[in-house]
Amino acid sequence: MSTTTYSSNNVLNAVAAAAKVLDERKEEVNRLNVFPVPDGDTGTNMSLTIQSVVSNVANLPIGALGADIRKAITTGALMGARGNSGVITSQILRGLCEGSQSFDEFDVESIAASFDRAREVAFQAVRKPVEGTILTVLRDSAAAAKVAVEQELSIPEALDAIVAEAYASVQRTPDLLPVLKEHGVVDAGGFGLAILFDAFTAALLGRSGTMVDEMSFARGSHPKVEIEQVNDWEGSQYRYCNEFLVDSDTLDKDAALEFLSTMGDCELCVGEVPKFKVHVHSDHPDQVLKYFLDHGQISEVFIHNMQIQSAERTEKLAAEEQAERKPLGFVAVAAGSGQAEILKSLGVDVIVSGGQTMNPSTKDLLDAAGSVNADAVIILPNNSNIIMAANSAAELSETPCAVVPTKSVPQAFSALFAVDVDASLETNVEEMTEAAQAVKTGEVTWATRDSKDAEGNPIAEGDVIGIADGSIETVDDSIDGAVLTLLGKMDAEDADTCTILAGEGYSDEDLEALVAKIEEAYDELEVDAQRGEQPLYPIVFSVE
Repeated sequence: MSTTTYSSNNVLNAVAAAAKVLDERKEEVNRLNVFPVPDGDTGTNMSLTIQSVVSNVANLPIGALGADIRKAITTGALMGARGNSGVITSQILRGLCEGSQSFDEFDVESIAASFDRAREVAFQAVRKPVEGTILTVLRDSAAAAKVAVEQELSIPEALDAIVAEAYASVQRTPDLLPVLKEHGVVDAGGFGLAILFDAFTAALLGRSGTMVDEMSFARGSHPKVEIEQVNDWEGSQYRYCNEFLVDSDTLDKDAALEFLSTMGDCELCVGEVPKFKVHVHSDHPDQVLKYFLDHGQISEVFIHNMQIQSAERTEKLAAEEQAERKPLGFVAVAAGSGQAEILKSLGVDVIVSGGQTMNPSTKDLLDAAGSVNADAVIILPNNSNIIMAANSAAELSETPCAVVPTKSVPQAFSALFAVDVDASLETNVEEMTEAAQAVKTGEVTWATRDSKDAEGNPIAEGDVIGIADGSIETVDDSIDGAVLTLLGKMDAEDADTCTILAGEGYSDEDLEALVAKIEEAYDELEVDAQRGEQPLYPIVFSVE
């Protein structure tokens, strides 16, 4: 068996990365929320719970001990838990921490012990566990962890096996819970938990993408997860979702749960003296609060009217469905807020964050294309390193999809000006590609290491470098100098327009001064300067 282990810092960084992924995908989880009632939004509630953990851990001093870290995780989860799914998630995290207490290293044995304890704690927290929910996914994942020990798998192999089983369990949930099969969805909480496991594993092992990529469900024997909003308020017995914290040295959890069961359903009372988290659906919030006030102090009180919430969700869905479907939609990659705003003003429907140092995955682009309300979609990758992922997304898209292989945002600008919404997808791709290829792009940044330019001249770390269509063409000691040199090499005297995108940190004053220099050097060149706010590249420009 592999002896490779990971530090507490590695694990905590992976938790933070998983929290970020869940936050990005929370709406995907929310749309699956059909059980047991519209109790908040499952994805949002789980995300808020994990974010509370990350925030609490971030307050720890450098070099904090394992016991302090575990306490920060369990306290953060308990204090930040939202909704039924959030409270259960907090108990899963508590169990994972408790299960790891007797181990000095993060290895397969400690992983299995942590999952087994998480299963035990989570099931204890729920008075009437239901099959086909987050608890089922947790139990199946714990079983996979146990098998990993028996098979003497390495840490990466064990984590992959756990993630694979979590997703497989999610796909089985409709067979266990009739309401899920009725609506054609999988369990929201279980799916959210699988996403967390997946993202944690990817981050810990240093992978750029998660297991649930564009192929995972398509290749499985079970149907692909379908995201469908439903209104399941009808028939619910209780109106209010009540949740709050209780500070008490005398509260009896069993007695509290007995009381809560007389008030409503989905009752939870978790934690230990002196901190408890209470959750219940009830028509009598006043009586629920009075009971716990008689036993201690309460705080962080959240009372949601689920009937109103369900009506709002239905109204939102109706608005989405009524939105006019377009014949042609667009997805574009952008690295800065300014770039994104300009692209949207030119008709782009969905912006995917990314660029030279942060390439979005095929899954990111596939999801973006799938979210566009259009008969066909064109993806503008805007970076040579993203074109391959964009092509993969286009091939996998259920909606007719194609790629215009733009290598920069300025190329995307010109491509979008060439759109003819009345023409076919193929014709638009051809015309847009031709327009993009007529654009020459220049970029100015700083060298991150010693190197050489296109002519073999030395480049020292920290030098200002000018890049023309992917080739380092100049080295300078100033941004303005690099831009002017590039313009000369790019035959700006023969061009009509120059579009400039100023990066984050590049001031408006410096931008005005640069424009003045360009206009002085090329009096017939029309200069259009905009805020691009892209990182690392103070200036990105084009000539055409």
